[in-house]
Amino acid sequence: MTKALYTAVSEYVEEINALPVKRRVSVSGILNKSGVSRSGYHAWKKRVPSDTEIHRAVLKEKIRKIYDASHQNYGAPKITAELQKSGEKVTEKTVGNYMRQMGIKAQWVKPYVQTTTDSDFSRKLKNILDEEFNPDHPDAVWCLDITYIWTREGFVYLTSIMDLYSRKIISWVLSDTLKAANVVECIEKAKKHRKIDKPLIFHCDYAEKTKTFTSYTA
Repeated sequence: MTKALYTAVSEYVEEINALPVKRRVSVSGILNKSGVSRSGYHAWKKRVPSDTEIHRAVLKEKIRKIYDASHQNYGAPKITAELQKSGEKVTEKTVGNYMRQMGIKAQWVKPYVQTTTDSDFSRKLKNILDEEFNPDHPDAVWCLDITYIWTREGFVYLTSIMDLYSRKIISWVLSDTLKAANVVECIEKAKKHRKIDKPLIFHCDYAEKTKTFTSYTA
């Protein structure tokens, strides 16, 4: 029973330590409220870790790696699924508890809302994306856009690339011309930042006569 209390207090301390400083409470206060001896607790903390604690630490490290690999977009459900694929027997509730203790959580992704429709597609450029605007993982689809910005000295052009999974801008280039070199520079910056080494879908506006959406494999 005492070991169970020590374990519960230890996990609770880990969880509150992930909170902002102003919301933390003292360990002594927790021990007093729990009726746990301070000397006994600290002696227990210094002992050799049990197999359960070692497994918990390893599991948290796996959670951290999956979370970082998703660019901090995965929550407990997706992380649990990835762990289970690798043979780890763990529940979504356990993963969620560990994530709270670690102070990490999934970033909210705003769902895509289609506002325009254009069915006049080019015969030369294929629409690989086919209106699938919610990819399953990061770096599956990148979207390029060029925005015209008026200044007192004339127009400048902002070329940007967005990861369609997270809706985040991952690369941008500001220029005073519409040269293709600016687009190439933006793509190279995105590839370097994301360390891309496998093909992905690159989606952009083809805004000449047909004004269609075009996707191709990079």
